[in-house]
Amino acid sequence: MIRRKFSPPWWARNPHIQTILPVLTKVDRPQLERERLELSDGDFIDLDWQGKPKPNQAIVIIVHGLEGSSSSHYARRILAACKAQQLCAVVHHHRSCSGELNRLVRGYHSGDTQDIQQTLSQLKQRYPGSPLLAVGYSLGGNVLVKYQGEQQEKSLLERAVAVSAPLHLAACAKRLEKGFSKVYQSYLIKQLQEKMLGKVSTPALQPLMPIGKAEIEQLTTFYAFDDKITAPLHGFNDVDDYYHRASGLPYLSQIQKPTLVIHAKDDPFMTHAVIPTNEQLAEQVEYELHDNGGHVGFIEGGLPWRPRYYIEKRILSFLTAQIDVLGSH
Repeated sequence: MIRRKFSPPWWARNPHIQTILPVLTKVDRPQLERERLELSDGDFIDLDWQGKPKPNQAIVIIVHGLEGSSSSHYARRILAACKAQQLCAVVHHHRSCSGELNRLVRGYHSGDTQDIQQTLSQLKQRYPGSPLLAVGYSLGGNVLVKYQGEQQEKSLLERAVAVSAPLHLAACAKRLEKGFSKVYQSYLIKQLQEKMLGKVSTPALQPLMPIGKAEIEQLTTFYAFDDKITAPLHGFNDVDDYYHRASGLPYLSQIQKPTLVIHAKDDPFMTHAVIPTNEQLAEQVEYELHDNGGHVGFIEGGLPWRPRYYIEKRILSFLTAQIDVLGSH
């Protein structure tokens, strides 16, 4: 386990301030160019590019969290940090997260590694000399850990970082049913319900939906939503089968490419069940556990209206270590 220096300022010691303030803090919208990627099953995902790589230049792939996008606060900040370092970056959107409902009845989930594999394969084909580097946040972090563990030495990523990844999905779902964490659950569930209501209202998809409009509106916890919708739509027996098979924790021991995992002990989306033991960590995994930081927060200074963050510097220093990031000029 790596011990690094991160300590929040006095005004940001509370985990909810660490989690909520970044969402409320304005970050400039980056100049992005959208590309639609047609998937092998007839669906699509959208990639948002910041620049295009020069020959052999590294590409940073950003994988957002549940119901996130290139507009999420953490995505905007890492894009700005990439731009400052002249790094080419691209946001991989999960299905239906780029502002348009996807075509198929299925959506995306915490263990969905097929779509990121399709994105990475396309990039590798198109830019064979470019090292691929990735950072995943929350759900996106779990997806990356699972991808790295499944692919092992065949992973198309040279290096990867997972921030605030819910590596034990059952424990995280239960945590979000308690105390103030219910506020986060409610906020995210409303967005998921809206998308499912959109699918129920689409004539071609409606017959394929496992439940109807009235039932969707009654799903107020992740556990219930994942049991009635996520699991049946994505080929799992039930919610417990989904949580068991999609959790990233068991994959940490299988990883064979350099991967950094960052957690905060006070993350209001998690319990200590997400914290791996040393035996669960492969040699190529660096694990960083901080006392504070909330969920995808890690404010280390600045002022409440202009916070300064720890994670962007840490992510890029790890991703670009021992990699020729700028390629040929």
